[in-house]
Order: sequence, then C-alpha cells, then structure tokens
Amino acid sequence: MDNLSLYTQINNLPANLKEQVRDFVEFLKMKSDKQKRPIKKREFGILKGKVTISKDFDAPIADFNDYM
Repeated sequence: MDNLSLYTQINNLPANLKEQVRDFVEFLKMKSDKQKRPIKKREFGILKGKVTISKDFDAPIADFNDYM
C-alpha cells in the first residue's frame, strides 16, 4: 500500500476514527523510539561504598521482645 492510498483511506474516515488512527501512530512512534535506544550494560560494583548497613542490623528489635 502506497502513501497516497493510505492517506486517502484515512482521510475518508469519520473524525473519531481519525483520532484513533492518530493515537495509534503516536504509539507506534513511541514504541519505535524505545527500540532504537541502546541498552546500557550494568557495571558490577557501581554502588560499592555508597550503601551501608548499620552495625546493629541483626540485633533484635525492642518492640518485638513480647513476641520472642
């Protein structure tokens, strides 16, 4: 199907269907843009030294003493 016949068919649609066609075209463009972006490889250890756990992480919580 060439562009002219596609344009003619879209042009002959009622206004509400033209809006649906426009929405679908925008969706396809967005989907295409997502596929074009290169996927970044994860770098092992990138957050090393940025996340810490407190020394008493494994210590019992005082609020749960009644249940232990």
